[in-house]
Amino acid sequence: MPWPKDELERIAATDDLHISPLRDDAVTLGTPTWIWSVVADGALYVRGYNGPRSRWYQAAIKQRAGRIAAAGMTRDVGFEAVEGTVNDRIDEAYRAKYAASPYLAPMIAARARAATVRITPKEN
Repeated sequence: MPWPKDELERIAATDDLHISPLRDDAVTLGTPTWIWSVVADGALYVRGYNGPRSRWYQAAIKQRAGRIAAAGMTRDVGFEAVEGTVNDRIDEAYRAKYAASPYLAPMIAARARAATVRITPKEN
């Protein structure tokens, strides 16, 4: 299911996204983790600063579901690992949104790119 345009625009304009993948019991939400988010090609993406070793990333890929809170909204979502050339466009979105940050370089480097996740809304 794609994001409603207005919700995606609100999320794109803020940097307050908190991600909570489900825990191993597939019911309990994990502790919310603040994370950078970007929109590229009409989809919402996040990356693990610590790469595939990031705990939230491991849980997101294993459980494929959880919740995000961003731009005053809370949504149940699905998670999907991302590879390939879309990462180049995601890098550009990170450069545009976080250009002034000293953390930009690690977020577009190989380690973080290896932990790129597409977030999709679940139907309510």
